[in-house]
Amino acid sequence: MALKKKPVTGMKDMMPKEMEIRDHVIQLIKETYKTFGFLSMETPCVEHIENLCSRQGGDNEKLIFKILKRGEKLKLHDAKEEGDLVDGGLRYDLTVPLARYYANHANDLPSPFKAMQIGNVWRADRPQKGRFRQFVQCDIDILGEAGSLAEIELILATTSMLGKLNFKNFTVNINDRNILKAMASFSGFKEEDYDEVFIILDKMDKIGADKVAEELAGLGYEKENVDRYLKLFDEAAEDVSGIRYLKKKLGDHLSDATADSMEMIISSVEAAKDCAFNIRFTPTLVRGQSYYTGTIFEVTMDDFGGSVAGGGRYDKMIGRFTGQDTPACGFSIGFERIVMLLLENGYQVPKKGVKKAYLLDKKLPKEGILKVLAQAKEDREAGMQVLIVNMKKNKKFQKEQLAADGYEEVQECYAEVNDDRR
Repeated sequence: MALKKKPVTGMKDMMPKEMEIRDHVIQLIKETYKTFGFLSMETPCVEHIENLCSRQGGDNEKLIFKILKRGEKLKLHDAKEEGDLVDGGLRYDLTVPLARYYANHANDLPSPFKAMQIGNVWRADRPQKGRFRQFVQCDIDILGEAGSLAEIELILATTSMLGKLNFKNFTVNINDRNILKAMASFSGFKEEDYDEVFIILDKMDKIGADKVAEELAGLGYEKENVDRYLKLFDEAAEDVSGIRYLKKKLGDHLSDATADSMEMIISSVEAAKDCAFNIRFTPTLVRGQSYYTGTIFEVTMDDFGGSVAGGGRYDKMIGRFTGQDTPACGFSIGFERIVMLLLENGYQVPKKGVKKAYLLDKKLPKEGILKVLAQAKEDREAGMQVLIVNMKKNKKFQKEQLAADGYEEVQECYAEVNDDRR
């Protein structure tokens, strides 16, 4: 049976031109985030299955690539339930592994800990444009900082990086889970129904307010409750005035601390940002992961239908490992979507030094090859990118390919090394 040439469904081979952009973006991310004081760290790609299935990852837990036990531990004939067969899984995001990492190493880490992690994650999802089963995530998180400074720093670092990639038409949408709960409480929804209410609200952009009203009524609530709820979204402006309106309107349902923190974040980011973007209070923003406990945010772009970055505060997750809650907030860039947009827009990686190629004639003697190698060494020490290849019969086409790949100098090397034919 012939072996298969194509990669597994939902995964892809990376061509050199795409890899050049990917490598550049990763380097830019690392350099930018380091200027904000974030420290590189790494976790294994395999996590304990108990951690991955702890009901903190929302629908992502349905998409885990599970790993069978190994060696003598794997006894298929004795298996009665999944736990008899599976003890690990490929991580579906970087947040759960980070929480385990911090719980294990907190005594050896600074406080607050500003973490930066870049790595592959896996989800058994339905592949589509910009979405794969194996993809890179780029996360920054601040652990141990309870105040709004964490959100401000995360937003400024992420937007600074996007600005360096020449993205301009993007918006940071920001909300707070506690505002969502206060609006639901004020409208008469029961706390046990909040999750379902928010799932329906999250469809607002796709199905519209009328359909949202129908689905909320389907939960058994009166028209008065639904109308009161949806009216709040109509009346709350998408800036700090909207937050002030809800603070006054919701009364005891919304704490002053939550409203003041949200206003502080928006005002501070507007004052300190170093590139052009909008920050918008978006009371319909929900985000699906159940581990979010406070502030949530997403970055959207005018020329792309979905979000390209997202995150929020998850103050309860680390406590699941240690028994003691730790303030935590993070922001993740949709790396694959960013790369896809750059490729579609014809992005060119900034040049770093001259690219030079030596074409070796097949008759070039050993002494000539050694001279070329010596010269190439000097060129590389001078900051050039140097390629040495054998000359092909169709020299004209070969040089055209090299020019297309950015080689500005091409030197042909014949038996007479000093015969510099260009």
